[in-house]
Amino acid sequence: MTTATGNSADLSASEQIDARIRELGDWRGETLAKVRRLIHQAAPDVVETWKWRGVPVWEHDGIICTGETYKAAVKLTFARGASLEAPAGLFTSSLEGNVRRAVDIREGEAIDEDALKALVRAAVALNTAKRAPKKPKDA
Repeated sequence: MTTATGNSADLSASEQIDARIRELGDWRGETLAKVRRLIHQAAPDVVETWKWRGVPVWEHDGIICTGETYKAAVKLTFARGASLEAPAGLFTSSLEGNVRRAVDIREGEAIDEDALKALVRAAVALNTAKRAPKKPKDA
C-alpha cells in the first residue's frame, strides 16, 4: 500500500493501520477503528504489526488476531481461536477448522464489546501460557 505521504515501507504498522482506516472511508473503516480500540482496551500491551501485504495484526506473545476487510465484512481471525472459549455465536466464520476461528462483522451489525474484549484477553492468556517456561519434570 502506498499512501499520500509516500511508500508504505516508511510507515510504522500503526500508521499503516491508520492509513487503511482512512482509505476505507466507510463503515468498514469505522468498524476496523472500533475493534482496534476494543483490542487496545482489552490488551494495553498489544503490538500492532502489518503483514501479508496489507493485513493489520495484533500480537502479544504471538498473534492474537488479524483484521481483514472485505466488501461485505470486517473479519477478525483469531489465530488460535479453536482453543478459546467464546460466548455462543461470537465466532461466525472458520468454524470447521481446528486452529483458527473468525468473527465476521457486517454493515450495521452491533459488536458485543464485552464479549470481544473477553475473547482478546483469553487469546493473550493462551499465548502467554504457551510462551511460559516449562517446569522441569524433577522439580
